[in-house]
Amino acid sequence: MTVHQPPQTVRANGIDICYEIFGNGNTEPLLLIMGLGAQMIHWDDAFCEQLAARGFRVIRFDNRDIGKSSHLTGGKRLTPLELLKLRFLRIPVAATYKLIDMARDTVGLMDALGIKSAHLVGASMGGMIAQEVTLSFPERVRSLTSIMSTTGNPRVPPPTREAAAMLMAPPPRSKEEFMVRFGQTWKVLRVGSFPEEEALDPGRAERVFARGLNPAGVGRQLRAVLASGSRKERLHGVKTPTLVIHGTVDPLVRPEGGKDTAESIPGAKLLMIDGMGHALPMRFWPEIIGAIDKHAHGAAAQDCRSPYGDHVSSRLLS
Repeated sequence: MTVHQPPQTVRANGIDICYEIFGNGNTEPLLLIMGLGAQMIHWDDAFCEQLAARGFRVIRFDNRDIGKSSHLTGGKRLTPLELLKLRFLRIPVAATYKLIDMARDTVGLMDALGIKSAHLVGASMGGMIAQEVTLSFPERVRSLTSIMSTTGNPRVPPPTREAAAMLMAPPPRSKEEFMVRFGQTWKVLRVGSFPEEEALDPGRAERVFARGLNPAGVGRQLRAVLASGSRKERLHGVKTPTLVIHGTVDPLVRPEGGKDTAESIPGAKLLMIDGMGHALPMRFWPEIIGAIDKHAHGAAAQDCRSPYGDHVSSRLLS
């Protein structure tokens, strides 16, 4: 049976970070970094348990401005006009913080937990944060898995009209409205028919609502993404073993985003999952978890480290 420690809060990088651990302390540490406006519980308990069963100490956490981690202040809701300026005039948006600050949160959490280096798995914005950790703190990353994410390259196609509208919709004003919106949002993001997921959505929405919403924080996170610019050129220098996973029908971060990420990182492996949108439905777990397992353990087997945890060699071979 998988060891499961209850949620705890620790001070890191000047903020409080809520985290949870699945698995034994003597196994490979693996951090799961969630995306825009998504609490750590969007990494399903069973998903974490299955990874832990593969020999990982799985750590999931709430990013700043979401869930039970610190909620910050400042910033205004992003306007469609700002988005237009950003896209067509390349005028950067103002932001309370950027992705590098969220990367420092991740490293700060590792410091607080006594983890010198770990495997990073990030989804969507979480993939961007994981990329930034790999770029800025390469010695802390044993392997990188970037899921349904992108480099920030402005040439990557934008979200579909429906996905963009969902992203820019005003926040729900009541629990009832939130419950309805939750189901609608994931129906758009999953793309296609997923009755087994839709049956679980009301319970998931209840759990998210009970942990607390922070619409202003989601706005600050979005600004952080847009203000951070492109990582594409910097990613050319990454030596960390990298796996890129992306769905073929992703409406929010288009498939080209995953392909661009894989093309930008030397030696990166690309796994395109047929029929997957911008979500992690249970039917795709065997393929996703299997790929993460093979990639991370493969990197660990070939990684050569000093007694101080310094990153010496980390090239994953086919």
